[in-house]
Amino acid sequence: MEDEMIFGIRAVIEAVEAGKEIDRLLIKKDMQGDLSRELFAAIKGLDIPVQRVPVEKLNRITRKNHQGVIAFTTQITYQHVEDLIPLLFEQGKDPFFVLLDGVTDVRNFGAIARTAECAGVDAIIIPSRNSVSVNADAIKTSAGALHTLPVCRESNISQTIRLLKNSGIRIVGATEKGDKDYTKGDYTGPVCLIMGAEDKGIPQEHLALCDEWARIPILGKIESLNVSVAAGVLMYEIVKQRH
Repeated sequence: MEDEMIFGIRAVIEAVEAGKEIDRLLIKKDMQGDLSRELFAAIKGLDIPVQRVPVEKLNRITRKNHQGVIAFTTQITYQHVEDLIPLLFEQGKDPFFVLLDGVTDVRNFGAIARTAECAGVDAIIIPSRNSVSVNADAIKTSAGALHTLPVCRESNISQTIRLLKNSGIRIVGATEKGDKDYTKGDYTGPVCLIMGAEDKGIPQEHLALCDEWARIPILGKIESLNVSVAAGVLMYEIVKQRH
């Protein structure tokens, strides 16, 4: 099943009001008028990522009458960390989260989700902007894991990290800047593993919030592992220690 594309202001408003999960919304840069105001009123408070784009981009996506608006739906329902944390503790679990901080490649995302599901991760956390989303390609690469593994989409990652820390969850950042080998960390309790963007890694402001930095030794000439491979290595070190 492919991701559904909805175009036209009225059609998008109706989809939102019907409760369809909107993955992202593309809106013509200079769009104005009563209908556009109605659209923004409909999405207010829903934390739907909105991109203002030139009309040429919309025309490349579809030649049909889009009226300056194209929405992409997703096949899953995004969740929120603040709802999951108490639920997991009530179930007697030590929560295990993976936060993908700026990962943009859907194949990496799908591969990480597949490993996460196998490793017993309770949820994947992604930013609502400048990040991958759960589209058909990601679901296919995940071998269906994204149909069962909760995905939390959060608008403020710094705030989310602080919420996790205040809930007693240890924050482990994967970074080559770490002075500790990943096997030397303690991951036996509640933990959130942060994996950074493919090119830049974890932003400095988020690294500063981590309780621990985990480094995977690189013994060859290439500087770093693929993010999905690195995530797999670290997730299974956590599994090894917890079981």
